[in-house]
Amino acid sequence: MAALALQLKDYRLTTAEILYHMPDHPGVLQAYIWQELDLAPRFPQLKHFLDFWSRCLDGKLHSVRVASEALIKPAEFKLVGAEFRLH
Repeated sequence: MAALALQLKDYRLTTAEILYHMPDHPGVLQAYIWQELDLAPRFPQLKHFLDFWSRCLDGKLHSVRVASEALIKPAEFKLVGAEFRLH
């Protein structure tokens, strides 16, 4: 129920692909996928997570790619050209 309440407050499903250098092999990149409900375009949850990463984890960040999509949207209607009824 808490997720629905957040979505009604305009939180969106946010996915981030985080590329980072492996601590033991800095020339090798590893990918990590992060996904949460967050507020676009400022993304406070993602920024909080990346700050934690920079402070506490050994893998140096290389790049972050972000995608965001609203899960609750106005209904989309499409008119149909014909209607068939079966009895």
